[in-house]
Amino acid sequence: MAHSHDSTTLDLPLPARRHQTLALVLVRRLAGHGLHDARATMLALDAGGTEFRRLLVLARALVVDLARTSRRRILLAPCCAAGMTRDEGLLMAMIGGGGLDVHGVLTDDAGCAIAMTTAHALGDELERIATRNDWRR
Repeated sequence: MAHSHDSTTLDLPLPARRHQTLALVLVRRLAGHGLHDARATMLALDAGGTEFRRLLVLARALVVDLARTSRRRILLAPCCAAGMTRDEGLLMAMIGGGGLDVHGVLTDDAGCAIAMTTAHALGDELERIATRNDWRR
């Protein structure tokens, strides 16, 4: 089913903070290249150090949860794109702590909010990594 928000245009700028950009690239790589993408693993390893597994597992879980529960296609841009799609903006808002309203728009009101819980856990982990790596200037 086509919706008015099914647009692949890059209407939004990339996130300003490094940990948010990391989340976006991780999700793009895992969704586009598979859950066991080596480059996504290297990004997580570089950012998370010896604790990279938690970041990687949460990012993988989010991609799987969205794929299982969403009632519509979620449009993602290629990894190297210089902007974000509307769906990616909603996804970043959900990772940043957005509520059921954001989840509803992103997934077409999917009844199961598991993806929202996973997104919040990923957001918390990214905040922890940003603080540890002194990315918050």
